Amino acid sequence: MRALVVYESMFGNTAAVAQAVAEGLAGPFEVTLADVHERPAVTGVDLLVVGAPTHAFGLSRPSTRADAVKHGEVRAGAQEAGIREYLDATPPLAGLPVAAFDTRMDTRFPTGSAARKALRRLHSLGGQPVMPAEDFRVGGMTGPLVDGEIERARRWARQVADRHAASAA
Repeated sequence: MRALVVYESMFGNTAAVAQAVAEGLAGPFEVTLADVHERPAVTGVDLLVVGAPTHAFGLSRPSTRADAVKHGEVRAGAQEAGIREYLDATPPLAGLPVAAFDTRMDTRFPTGSAARKALRRLHSLGGQPVMPAEDFRVGGMTGPLVDGEIERARRWARQVADRHAASAA
């Protein structure tokens, strides 16, 4: 089976979680890990997982990506496009199993969830959610990830793989 993990990352935190998710899926899946700027095709995969940072209570937009630049050095190409634009260009998913995660600030105040918005968009494209959206915490706008989040991402990915296997049986 093949899994595609597509991520958007401004400061590297979501990329680190995506790498851990790819590691957690490896074994049952042959995993392709792709930055959203690569615009990977969804064809030929058995599972699609998307990950994005939460910006302004949801998926990033050109204006929120531009604002992020003001807060620190961003990864090369990070302003070009995000998961929102990737999903806008994604063809119908016709029952493809899907999952979504995000990174967001570790705060007691509501921050919204890019993952929940992405999962709704995936479902509207015909994708079948394997699990609820998952949030991973960063200590501040630019990071770093809160201790333990990388291992939690691997565990979450293993749960995604297990749920996928159970639903395919």
